Amino acid sequence: MHLHEYQAKTLLADQGVPVPPGRLADSADAAAAAARALGGERWVVKAQVHAGGRGKAGGVRLCASEAEVAAAAQALIGSRLATHQSGPEGLPVAQVLVEAATAVARELYLAALVDRGAGRVALMASAAGGMDIETVAAETPERLLLTHVDPVIGLLPWQGRRLGYGLGLSKPQVAALGEMLAGLYRLLTASDAALVEINPLVVTAAGDLLALDAKVNLDDNALYRHADLAGLRDPAQEDPRELAAAAHQLSYIALDGDIGCMVNGAGLAMATMDLVQLHGGAPANFLDVGGGTSAERVAEAFKLILSDGRVRAVLVNIFGGIVRCDLIAEGIVAAAREVALNVPLVVRLEGTRAAEGLALLAASGLALTTASSLADAAQQAVAAAAARADNCQG
Repeated sequence: MHLHEYQAKTLLADQGVPVPPGRLADSADAAAAAARALGGERWVVKAQVHAGGRGKAGGVRLCASEAEVAAAAQALIGSRLATHQSGPEGLPVAQVLVEAATAVARELYLAALVDRGAGRVALMASAAGGMDIETVAAETPERLLLTHVDPVIGLLPWQGRRLGYGLGLSKPQVAALGEMLAGLYRLLTASDAALVEINPLVVTAAGDLLALDAKVNLDDNALYRHADLAGLRDPAQEDPRELAAAAHQLSYIALDGDIGCMVNGAGLAMATMDLVQLHGGAPANFLDVGGGTSAERVAEAFKLILSDGRVRAVLVNIFGGIVRCDLIAEGIVAAAREVALNVPLVVRLEGTRAAEGLALLAASGLALTTASSLADAAQQAVAAAAARADNCQG
């Protein structure tokens, strides 16, 4: 679960990490009032969306008067901000964060994250702050400083010194960085976060360290332990289809292809998507209906797939073990009749009561194609989607 910048900064400040003074605003008047309350001569107005790259997309604006602050807030609030991380459709801006402008001498990068390969928390720093860290890692990996925390011993002072001197900080700044790292580590472990990131971490003109921007990603699987953090979720920033899927206990992730996939089991779902791509197609989603699903959940899953206007064909691949194939068939028939199926449907059923499921589909009168194997199903779905695309273009 992602958090907004202002939420991440609140959590960091609670751990003693210094952040710029700022106020949240949901209107132009509130933004101007925030600037007035903060004081100073220059302010930064920052759109609050769950995406990086806001500055390049016009979502971060430097203002030299209260009138400019109000105008910037007016332009951003109620709009959709599209960045390289949000996709072309963008994300809705409901609020802006107004902060006093900071005189910046240097920009650095600092993060604490779960390194699953190492089985430990990793602390990462770089002198290339303000840049896309993925680009830095790919093109200039030598600019990344990394240390791992032993889960038994915990964070040790020498680790902060190693990163601080590696960044070229002065002795007082190295001490301040050590305290910051301790705050990041406490926040990550106490909140079951997957990532706590400060980018940029700035050295101000006065020589102080300040978290100018912040990101916190929480582990959804641990939210049951953190009711307070779960309440910070902003559904408006999430894909509506993924929210609907979660409400029906379905595992759904929207992708950018045109072949809708409904599969039971995460491993089989991954294999299905791989075969679709192997045969020249592109999956529109990952959707795992689970091993113990019902006809009702299958119907909801099917409607979810068809709600994506990019879908040109649907591939259903079910291996009946715990789940019965005839229940899957019942759900498909119910959903197809409710939403008026108008794209090609390819179905592969194997396992428990597969014959009964295929018989139900055959008796339904639906325009569908059955497949004898996964490879056959993938080929048929790719061909059907391509044919429909040609018809649409023609």
